[in-house]
Amino acid sequence: MKQLQQTLRKSYSFEGKGLHTGKITRLTLNPAPADTGILFRRTDISKDSYMEAVAEYVSSTDRSTTLTHDGISVMTVEHLLSALTGMGIDNAIIDMDNVEVPILDGSAKPYIDSVWKDGLEVQDSPRKYIEIDREITVTSEKTGSSIVITPSDRLSFDVNIDFNSKVLGLQSAHWDMSEDYTKEVGVCRTFVFFHEIEYLFKNNLIKGGDVDNAIVIVEHPVSQEQLEHMSKLFDVPMLQRCENGYLNNLSLRFPNECARHKLLDLIGDFRLTGGFLKADIKAVRSGHTINTNAAKEVRKLLNGKI
Repeated sequence: MKQLQQTLRKSYSFEGKGLHTGKITRLTLNPAPADTGILFRRTDISKDSYMEAVAEYVSSTDRSTTLTHDGISVMTVEHLLSALTGMGIDNAIIDMDNVEVPILDGSAKPYIDSVWKDGLEVQDSPRKYIEIDREITVTSEKTGSSIVITPSDRLSFDVNIDFNSKVLGLQSAHWDMSEDYTKEVGVCRTFVFFHEIEYLFKNNLIKGGDVDNAIVIVEHPVSQEQLEHMSKLFDVPMLQRCENGYLNNLSLRFPNECARHKLLDLIGDFRLTGGFLKADIKAVRSGHTINTNAAKEVRKLLNGKI
C-alpha cells in the first residue's frame, strides 16, 4: 500500500524568542498543496520571500542550523524540521516575521502538542521517497564524528554520543517510522554543559537561553558562588547541582534524553535532503555540521554530482 502525502489540517501559530538572537518571532505553520515540500517564508521581508528547506542553503552550523538563499535567512530550523518529519508531514509553508525559529521549550513538543491532536490531512498524491543507490560515509577527523547512510526500504536513525562526560556517559538512541516520534523523540530537550554557559553568554550565542529550555549538565564541581551567579544570570531562584550531575532546573524525561535530543536534531537536519529518505542512518558523535554535510552529499548524489 502506497503512503500518501500529508499536510496540516489548519494553521498553527507559535511565538517566542530565538535561542541565539533573543529576538521574538511569530511563526505560523500552514497547510500546503501536494508536492510543495517544506517552504519557509519571511513575511517581514515580503509575501513572496520563500525559501525551500534543502541542504544547499545551509549557511551556518554554529550550534544550530541556518539556511540562507537570495537574501533570506532562517536560523535554528532543526527542531521544527524534525517535528514535521517525525509527524509524517510532507508539505507545509512556514511563515516567520523574524530571522530565528523560536526555541520554545528546547524540543519539538510544542509543535506536537498543537498539531497532533487534530490529525493530518491526507492528500491525493503518493509520497515521493528519496532513494539512493550506494552507501555514503561522511567523517570528521577534527571531532571524531561519522555518519554512514545505507540504502534501505525504510527510514531509520541510530545515534551514539560521547562527550567524554562522566555524567552523560555513552548514550545511544534509535528511531524509525514504525515508532512513536511524538512520545519517544520529539519531547526531548536540548542540553548544554554548565561550564559552557558563561562563555556562550559572553559571545552572544544564547541570548534567548533560559533554564526552561535546556538541560544543564554540571560535569565539574562548582562553588556556591558559581551557582548564585548562574541563578542571577537567568533571574531564577537558587539553582543546585543534583546527585546525578544535572542542574535542578529540569527533570529528565528519559535517562538518555540527551542522546534522544541529538537524534531529534539529526532527523531535522536530514529533512534537508528534501523529503523522506529511504536509508539507514548511523551517526557517531554527530552535530549540525556533519549532519548537514551528509545531507549535502545525498543531494549531490541525487543531482548526479557524485
